[in-house]
This record gives sequence, C-alpha cells and structure tokens, in this order.
Amino acid sequence: MRLMILSFLLITTHGCSSLILSPSDFSWPIENVLKVDEKGFISEDRYTFTINVKKLFYEEFKDSTSYFGKELRIIRDKSGYYYLTGKEFKNVYLFIPVENGMKLENKITISEKESLTAPVFNQKSPNIELIDGSAKYLLNYKGLVR
Repeated sequence: MRLMILSFLLITTHGCSSLILSPSDFSWPIENVLKVDEKGFISEDRYTFTINVKKLFYEEFKDSTSYFGKELRIIRDKSGYYYLTGKEFKNVYLFIPVENGMKLENKITISEKESLTAPVFNQKSPNIELIDGSAKYLLNYKGLVR
C-alpha cells in the first residue's frame, strides 16, 4: 500500500513541474530608437511589440502630453529586462513584460541635476552600457554598476 501511495505521489508531482528551457538569451544586439506617435505609442515591427508610453513621460516629466515626436531608446538585456530612456531624461526605466503590459521593475537615477543629452545604449553582456557624450554608465537589473 505504501509503495502504491508513494508511486502515485511521484507521478502526480512530476506532472505538475514546470518546463524551463535554459539557458536562454533574450538580449538585443543593439538598441532601438523609437519615435513616439500622436497617441503616445512606440512600436517595433522587428520584435513585434507596441507600448503606450504616456505614463512613462508623466513619471519622468510630470507631464503626460510632452511625448509626441520624442524618441525613446530601448534595449533588452540577456535576462529579458527592457531598458528605456531618452533625451532630457534623468533616469533609465527597467521593465519586465507582464500580461498585456510592461511592469516597472526599477528606476535607475543617472543624475539628479543634469538630463541626458544624447543617450545611447550598448550591449555589454551581462550588463547594459549607457553612453551620454563622454560619460559612460554600466547598468544591470539591480541598478547602476558603475
């Protein structure tokens, strides 16, 4: 009887385990520069996604109407986190995909005083490099590395 119960438990718990395919690499080799449209959306056909970024502009500038015609820089790291920033931003926003949206995972402050003037992302696996003029920053999902 014990053997039967033990066999049943092993079979049912094995059937409940999640399938994990690893290792995986979700990184994009280069950043994308996406222009915000009149409705507040950015989209990328190559990776087939569309995101409404009005709330991001409100979070950064306390103005959700200043988005039109602006460009956002976006890159994805090896773990699947999305990094977003743009000209005149003081922060880099780190998002993870969730059902029907993107969830803010971390807000990385680059400078309290000065805005970014010409930000560029590079893949420096396992980190992301942010270059703004002569300034270089190394980021990961936890925040500013250096």
